[in-house]
Amino acid sequence: MVTPASDSLLSTIQLSITPVILITGLGSLLLTMTNRMGRIVDRTRILAGQVRAATGDERLHLENQLRIMYRRAKIIRLAVTLGASSMFSSGLLVIAIFENAILGAQLAAVILGIFITGIVLLLGALGAFLRDIFLSLNALGLEVDRALDHPPIK
Repeated sequence: MVTPASDSLLSTIQLSITPVILITGLGSLLLTMTNRMGRIVDRTRILAGQVRAATGDERLHLENQLRIMYRRAKIIRLAVTLGASSMFSSGLLVIAIFENAILGAQLAAVILGIFITGIVLLLGALGAFLRDIFLSLNALGLEVDRALDHPPIK
């Protein structure tokens, strides 16, 4: 037998599913970003060792690559921070939805604010992630130009 209280709880659980799905998607995105960060860190360590051993034009080229890697690491750190903050915000959203239903509090404005904050943080994380992708393509272009012995293409 379904009572009005259990029916209300069931609809509250259904409402809380959306932020939980968002958390799942954010987890996958954060996994991708942290893997990317790991590759950047590994490549930076390799480049740093090569810079110490290089001289002349080779050293200058490696220093440029190293600077790009450091910028990329900072951008990915920002993306991960924004993504994790969005995930945290989604967790708060689940709590707010339950508080609203169980305590009978009127938290519609708070729930909307938390939801909007989470989405804005997610968009910021995606923007930073895209910035890193474009920056990595620039670094790749420098490598290709150097390998083909061409001047850099702007």
